[in-house]
Amino acid sequence: MISRRESLKTLGLATGISLFAPSSLFACSTKPKKDKLGIALVGLGYYSTDLLAPALQITKNCYLAGIVTGTPSKAETWKAKYNIPEKNIYNYENFDSIADNPDIDVVYVVLPPSMHREYVERAAKAKKEVWCEKPMAVTAEDCQAMIDACKANGVGLSIGYRCQHEPNTQAYQKIVKEGSLGKVLSLDCAAGYREGRTDHWKQKREMGGGVIYDMGVYAIQGARLGSGMEPIAVNSAKVWTERPEIYKDGLGEIVEAELEFPGGVIGKIKTSFAENTNFLNIRCEKGMIEMAPFSAYSGNKGKSPLGEINFPYDVPWQQANQMDHDAMAIMQGKPMPVPGEEGLRDIRIVQAILKSAESGSRVGL
Repeated sequence: MISRRESLKTLGLATGISLFAPSSLFACSTKPKKDKLGIALVGLGYYSTDLLAPALQITKNCYLAGIVTGTPSKAETWKAKYNIPEKNIYNYENFDSIADNPDIDVVYVVLPPSMHREYVERAAKAKKEVWCEKPMAVTAEDCQAMIDACKANGVGLSIGYRCQHEPNTQAYQKIVKEGSLGKVLSLDCAAGYREGRTDHWKQKREMGGGVIYDMGVYAIQGARLGSGMEPIAVNSAKVWTERPEIYKDGLGEIVEAELEFPGGVIGKIKTSFAENTNFLNIRCEKGMIEMAPFSAYSGNKGKSPLGEINFPYDVPWQQANQMDHDAMAIMQGKPMPVPGEEGLRDIRIVQAILKSAESGSRVGL
């Protein structure tokens, strides 16, 4: 007999290419055979420092090979902590020379959204596989340009939607996909936390700030994955702030929207930098799937009339699992599990939500 946790690890590897994730329009390029792929993190903020770097210490298919930072003191700290060779440390000026480094197989862009397009395009031109954090970019035009750049250079592009790789998300998707509780009738989803910072990129419009981009894509993902469908319209939306001294010039601290799916299915979403909230309720003909939390780092869990949904794990297993799945796809020459097209879908919806809020009218998708 093996433990539940060991079973989870096995499940994570077995589901390396998610059965439920949208298919990519292209397969990633074939690379020389390696046991592990070398990853270079671009941007050493909180997510890289506290989650991705620790996760890369437990991954099986990839490892931390290099870094890109504009802060020399960070470079020295990371070099010492993770034993990173000097030749694998880059800044934003010499980044393009990463093309000549065989240690680096994948460039993982972990920067403010307004910088994603530039560094994805530069990484693609350097012929490196590309992973990009969510939100993919600020506009759908930027997302498409990123997809096109990777296609043109024969490299894969994956978006860091960690939840699509994890078993609790896949479990509720399976219930919906197989119709085990009948058709989906409606759903509610919320994602948010109380943001205590006052001068972060998330509060700067020019850097891709605003809650709809950062936490909003989680709520959008919940609605899309929870319904098993793509929305056809934003029926209505509202954007506001309770702290106008921080969220200035109409930048959203709180956003609510009503998404319309085929068959008249309505998905109500909320995202907030003002309160802690994290749930997904999917109302089906034969009962409700309740996920709370549905997008937490420490593990998602829920229940339905069919039983408990709770595959437990510790931080940062989710990030390690995501990167192992993406690395496996690259090594096997298979399509990326969560390709650039997936990020593009969400940013189109984000822009439609903002347009609906501004116009006060329904916006088709």
